[in-house]
Amino acid sequence: MEKFFNTSGPVDPAEHYTLAPLHRVDWEEVRHLINTKRYFVLHAPRQTGKTSTLLAIMAELNRDSRFACAYANIEGAQAARGNVTEGIPAVCSAVAGAIRLHLQQPEVFEWLDSRRREEFGTREIEAWGC
Repeated sequence: MEKFFNTSGPVDPAEHYTLAPLHRVDWEEVRHLINTKRYFVLHAPRQTGKTSTLLAIMAELNRDSRFACAYANIEGAQAARGNVTEGIPAVCSAVAGAIRLHLQQPEVFEWLDSRRREEFGTREIEAWGC
């Protein structure tokens, strides 16, 4: 497949023309902030590589055994519109799914599923779609 400029979602360097995401930020400063338990803000206009940069940061941090990072998109919880009963399970599902995907730890999702079944029963769990 011929490479192209991706304008929707994270880029895949094997398929898309891309700039190395960690070269676009002061990676040493970001790493220092993380190592000293500080926070940072990654703020930029739409479609400028924020998600790709976060995914690259996650991958870099996961190379070292000091951290276990997972990127979770919790945007789907917006559909709950303030309904905590729907919103919190959506966030938990997104985080557990990210841990399963990025850290290859399916037991976290299995644990969450068992907790849901204990608390809510099977019918409600199936309604959540996770």
